[in-house]
Amino acid sequence: MTQTVFALLFVAAAFGSVARAADPQPYRVEIASVGNSDIDATLKATSDLQSLHGTAPVSPFGLIARARSDIDRLTTALQSFGYYQCAVAIKINGMMVTNPALGDALTAFAKGSDARVVISFTLGPLYHLRHIDIDGDLPEAVRNTLGLSSGEPAVASAVLAGGSRMLTALQERGYAFAAVDRPVAYEAADAPALDLRFHVTAGKQVKFGQIHFQGLQRVHESLLRARLALHSGDPYSASAIERARHDLLTLGVFSQVSLQIGTAMDDSGGVPITFKVRERLHHAIAVTAAYSSDLGGSGGVTWSDRNVFGSAEQLTIAASVINLGGSDTTGISYETSAKYLIPDFGRRDQSLQFAVGAIKQSLQAYDQTARTTSVTLTRKLSSVWSASIGGAASNEQIIQEDITRFYTLFALPLSVAYDSTNLSSPLEDPRHGLRASLSVTPTVALGHPNATYVISQIKVAGYFDLNHLIDTAPGRSVLAARALAGVAEGAGEFSLPPDQRFYAGGSGTIRGYQYQSVGPKFVINGMLTDLPIGGTAISAGSLELRQRIGAKFGTAVFVDAGQVSASLKAVPDEFRVGTGVGLRYFTPIGPIRVDVAMPIQRRNGEDAFEIYIGLGQAF
Repeated sequence: MTQTVFALLFVAAAFGSVARAADPQPYRVEIASVGNSDIDATLKATSDLQSLHGTAPVSPFGLIARARSDIDRLTTALQSFGYYQCAVAIKINGMMVTNPALGDALTAFAKGSDARVVISFTLGPLYHLRHIDIDGDLPEAVRNTLGLSSGEPAVASAVLAGGSRMLTALQERGYAFAAVDRPVAYEAADAPALDLRFHVTAGKQVKFGQIHFQGLQRVHESLLRARLALHSGDPYSASAIERARHDLLTLGVFSQVSLQIGTAMDDSGGVPITFKVRERLHHAIAVTAAYSSDLGGSGGVTWSDRNVFGSAEQLTIAASVINLGGSDTTGISYETSAKYLIPDFGRRDQSLQFAVGAIKQSLQAYDQTARTTSVTLTRKLSSVWSASIGGAASNEQIIQEDITRFYTLFALPLSVAYDSTNLSSPLEDPRHGLRASLSVTPTVALGHPNATYVISQIKVAGYFDLNHLIDTAPGRSVLAARALAGVAEGAGEFSLPPDQRFYAGGSGTIRGYQYQSVGPKFVINGMLTDLPIGGTAISAGSLELRQRIGAKFGTAVFVDAGQVSASLKAVPDEFRVGTGVGLRYFTPIGPIRVDVAMPIQRRNGEDAFEIYIGLGQAF
């Protein structure tokens, strides 16, 4: 009986020890700095102790296993930076992870208490490259693309990048089947240095062979073949293939375009290329919504046919209700439009668009009912430049100051645009580059009175990634700036139809002020009113600091300024400044924006602040 009791007590004690050891062991991690921000960031990203902390609970013995695994991972990371005699030490509660007694110590550790994990490093000497040999018959110009030289640190990423550059250079020169083996490194016996040997097989220069397409359903193959800038028989070039793949995506009818490059020459003696495509849904419906305290709410529906007749023709029909309850509106408004786009009209990279539309809006400045038609020819001049020319006509009724006027307008809009942001949609978040446009629109207005005038506008927006100035990841901190200048020549302030004049205020120009509220005001019976007249010139600018927070959120701090007047000359009494802050939530189709802005030197009748909610950045 006594033996049975002792046996039960032994089993209970053992089971209790095992059960306690199986409990999750909370811990905190301290990773020592090696004095280099790039290496420190890599070590933190490499460590499982760091990355799995808080998301993957472990038992005490699991914590020890994770720490021991980290030693190998962190050692490999340091070696990749050229520290081949480095050492990694990890202690848990002051005990080395290699200590056999650590398991028992953690098992006896107070339940629920954080174990302290400390990771430290001994770098040792930094290895440098010494002799660099390239074994293989290849052009001298390709040898020079290796970009490595004796005496520089033996950083693994730089060494591998050198091999990749040589392979890319060979493929660009038509060596489609070239191979660059991973370099072999030999450690010097008398110094912390490495000797490298690259083995390169260039093969022979080839040309493009037959070009095939897979996955086409409604899109005509003739459209793609006419659009491709590469042809069978052209010298082989890897970058030309990638440019062609990206160009097919810009048609808007494919959700995916992938490549299959032949591993041997075809019957034509060239390298066969196959573009594998996946067509997007034929039709699409999009719902939009926005809100600002000056213009109120808006909502709309857009229906699109992405491929009307099989050559990527696009038909887009949109209808929206706008100006719901805004402080600067006097009634519910609507806007409808239909657009038909023909890509590659007459030649590659040239499109023709027909558009009709109707709008009815009631604003503080005027009430407008208008019907418009336009045709626009747009040509892509390069990867960043484009130009357009068109013709537009509109018939409108405008009521301002209880006077109803009817206008028929004929315009010839001309524009040139530059965009180096490399984004496919204006709703995407720009992080670098420049957007600029210059438009000149000669217009004849038949009404009361008749007028002939030219409206010229220039818009510039720049985006500057601050990662080169501060210690932050690319795209996390961005300084954005924009400028706008416009002038109407050939007609006076009251000769221009009211909707053709310039106005400022609102999210498009100066946040913090009501829509169209910045500029000259009507004087009635000798009293200055709040009713805007509009002007013949505008100048405005913005500066905005955008900061990402985590994976989905961001903030913005901004200041806007500008004026509307009779000329581009500075008029201190007309100059307005607004400032504010914003919150961003990033979605796959663009950031959702919430801005709150207030006017500086607020005047009588002006709101204390304005709120703007929409999709996409303000500019």
